[in-house]
Amino acid sequence: MQKYECAVCGYIYDPEVGDEKGGIAPGTSFEDLPEDWTCPNCAVEKDMFEPV
Repeated sequence: MQKYECAVCGYIYDPEVGDEKGGIAPGTSFEDLPEDWTCPNCAVEKDMFEPV
């Protein structure tokens, strides 16, 4: 699964890890994240992430 990086703070969303703080289970692809999901570090929206 593809990792995505926040263009603002550099946070890497790794689908294998998920986002425990945000309630996202490991194995959740970036495309399957809820539309209202935001970066756990800086709170920007999904459209500010780019594939790495």
